[in-house]
Amino acid sequence: MEILKRYINELLEKSTPQAPIWNIEKIRSGEEPSWNYIDGCMIKAILELYAITKEEKYLAFADNFIDFFVQEDGSIHSYDPKEYNIDNVNAGKTLFDLYKLTKKEKYRKAIDTIYSQVKEQPRTKEGNFWHKMIYPNQVWLDGLYMGQPFYMQYEVEYNNCENCMDSYKQFLNVHKYLRDEKTGLYYHAYDSSREMFWCDKTTGLSKNFWLRALGWYAMALIDTMEVMPESMAAEKANLGDIYKDLIDSMLKYQDESGMWYQVVDKGNEKLNYLETSGTAIFAYAIMKSVRLGFLPEEYFAYGKKAFDGTCKMYLSEENGELQLDGICLVAGLGGKDMRDGTFEYYMSEPVVKNEAKGVAPLILAYIELLHREKDK
Repeated sequence: MEILKRYINELLEKSTPQAPIWNIEKIRSGEEPSWNYIDGCMIKAILELYAITKEEKYLAFADNFIDFFVQEDGSIHSYDPKEYNIDNVNAGKTLFDLYKLTKKEKYRKAIDTIYSQVKEQPRTKEGNFWHKMIYPNQVWLDGLYMGQPFYMQYEVEYNNCENCMDSYKQFLNVHKYLRDEKTGLYYHAYDSSREMFWCDKTTGLSKNFWLRALGWYAMALIDTMEVMPESMAAEKANLGDIYKDLIDSMLKYQDESGMWYQVVDKGNEKLNYLETSGTAIFAYAIMKSVRLGFLPEEYFAYGKKAFDGTCKMYLSEENGELQLDGICLVAGLGGKDMRDGTFEYYMSEPVVKNEAKGVAPLILAYIELLHREKDK
């Protein structure tokens, strides 16, 4: 446990809002710092770490980081709501905590700035948010995590729950359209228009079960259920059943190491590998949902096994510094790279070290172990 704390502190010491060491995508592209979901994942994890440890340095780091982007009028440097990119909503989750903790009015205004995107986000004919304006009519599992916990929390805290049912129904649609009956797993994405080259022309579904996408969906469910109001007890119970079914389906594919494979159901295929980010996400989601009562106590061991397996396989020391390896840098569908969603495609994406999409969920899983210790 102490080793992870050291690792977190090493990363923070080397990072600024202008150059976060964990944002490998940004570093490789050479682009200016911008408001993005990757940093959002990391800052949310750091705020959760502050919540349980009460170490001021974590709050100071998170506040300093987000403060850099948020202007006094609530506008956000480099963020345009009218881009309608659901990924950009994710970092908005940090604003709820930061506003409560710092009382900075600009954070409250920035919450409304992000919500202005959610209100106008284009939708599929089934009623789900498009993943991005540049990916019309498409629902990706990733997008549920990026948008729905923010949407539900905003509705509960600032809008008298006016659209809570809308958020809930978007989960029901994903369960209806993206779930595979045979395995209980969910395909990475769905094209409502059936037009994209990567989708099945009958079902609209992409070809494979990508680990991190399934993880995003699991986190979306647990983080949204956590903020749902008491008045939605029946709906929360229903999402809890959907969530438990997902976890039960995933556990059939958990490797003896505790980890999961990049393409979940193809562990025997050559080139497939045990992947850090998706495994860490499930470690967090499972342990958190036991703590919140969404899964029975005996499930905790599966989450702990995933956490331990990831640390054992991929957390190591090089030249006196800790490194977390085995992280798929990015995976998606379509776009200028014509990503086709085949098994070969998922194997072709780079595997990197110390990237927030792996680091942040490992921190969140670590926090669940801290909760466990505290509650003993």
